[in-house]
Amino acid sequence: MLFHARKRVRLVHEVIHFDKVSFRYPDEEKWILDELSFTVKRGERIVITGPSGCGKTTLLYICNRLYPDNCDGILSGSVKLFGKNNSSFIPGEINHRIATVFQDPDSQFCMQTVEEELAFTLENLHVKRDEMENRIRDVLALTDLTEFRYAVIQKLSGGQKQRIATACALIMKPEVLLLDEPLSHLDPFTAKKYVEWLDELQKKYAMTIVAIEHRLDLWGDFFERSISLNKNEIAPVLIKRESSKQKNDSLVVDKLQANTYLQETSFTLKRGEVAVLAGPNGSGKTTLLKALCKLIPSSGTVEPKLVGYVPQSPEFLFLTKKVQDEVGFGGGNNTEEMIARLQLLPIADSHPFAVSHGQKRRVAIAAMLSDGREVILMDEPTSGQDAKALSELFQLIDERAREGTTFLIVTHDMEFANCLADSILLMKDGQLTGKFDADIVWSDEQLLMDHHLLPPKEVIHREKCFA
Repeated sequence: MLFHARKRVRLVHEVIHFDKVSFRYPDEEKWILDELSFTVKRGERIVITGPSGCGKTTLLYICNRLYPDNCDGILSGSVKLFGKNNSSFIPGEINHRIATVFQDPDSQFCMQTVEEELAFTLENLHVKRDEMENRIRDVLALTDLTEFRYAVIQKLSGGQKQRIATACALIMKPEVLLLDEPLSHLDPFTAKKYVEWLDELQKKYAMTIVAIEHRLDLWGDFFERSISLNKNEIAPVLIKRESSKQKNDSLVVDKLQANTYLQETSFTLKRGEVAVLAGPNGSGKTTLLKALCKLIPSSGTVEPKLVGYVPQSPEFLFLTKKVQDEVGFGGGNNTEEMIARLQLLPIADSHPFAVSHGQKRRVAIAAMLSDGREVILMDEPTSGQDAKALSELFQLIDERAREGTTFLIVTHDMEFANCLADSILLMKDGQLTGKFDADIVWSDEQLLMDHHLLPPKEVIHREKCFA
């Protein structure tokens, strides 16, 4: 049995308690968290909300004692975990009781295969070898990952990695599960199933769940209450854009093929067209983008020098020590404008690696939009973005498309896709199954089901939709 009932005498009603907690880094005057107070009770389901960069992830890192133990941060106020002062726990003591699934799953993997990663987690908990097999088998079945037991993690999709990271957390039999945007890399159908599965798991084992999330619509009524770090900002409304593609000016991809999972395919994008690439986790979407910009050996007629690429993990692109320098590294135009419009001014002097996940993406997007490329490929650009950032990204893409820039965007955010896309390219099992007008995709139930998609909630009212 993966989880077991703990003796009642160990139970503490309050599992996390913050009393006027503040946190900042030594070289920054501004507090990331400023006199924050709240309590999480055993078995609760809590969501933490607020704009990108407001300190949500920092809050989780204090809950699991990653901060300030593993950084130079300054912490004031009182933090109690399971009724004890957080400083009274020895290093590593709290980590099997409070497990964390990070926003970027790659950041928490140490081993090559799924089985090795799970075994490594158990070894750190000093689990006996004869018990490991049962624990690994049970958690793989619980997370529907049995077929991936011997898979190489870095060959899997972002969504598959997210499920593996969740399995690594659950195998520790935690009392509290901390989740940092766990749906951000999941296709809509898998995200829905993840929430249903987590709902059943929490009910069965009475775990406490604290999650960071921007898009609460995916969760339904899962959460009981929220802790808001919002600064009273009003969420902008996105209006469905009119097509800007130029009918007689095409950019052709002729029999694109890579020596990987991707099968031979052909498609055409017109100059100024905004196309969304969608499909199940592991269907080959990221591989197709990498093949287009020649990051993996491939054939095709789009010249690499014309193509700009914003990957899922944008930090792989960073070469400088300041956000401002990173945006202007390619010598592009309108650098200052991009920094201002993508809300990067407050962090312009920060190291690109030291900012939030959502801010890292905006740094990479700003750099690429300043670079003057004719075709821009984006892999999950909406992940980690609040409503205001999504609205500005939407406007920038629309403006550039009208100037003739072509976009191919991988996203699982169907609300954003519905507002933005001229066309939808669908993938499944390494093959491009077709290019469709967006209206056709949203109205075809079978097509949506086959590609693990759900229709946008505003598809009936096409005049407007919300990020």
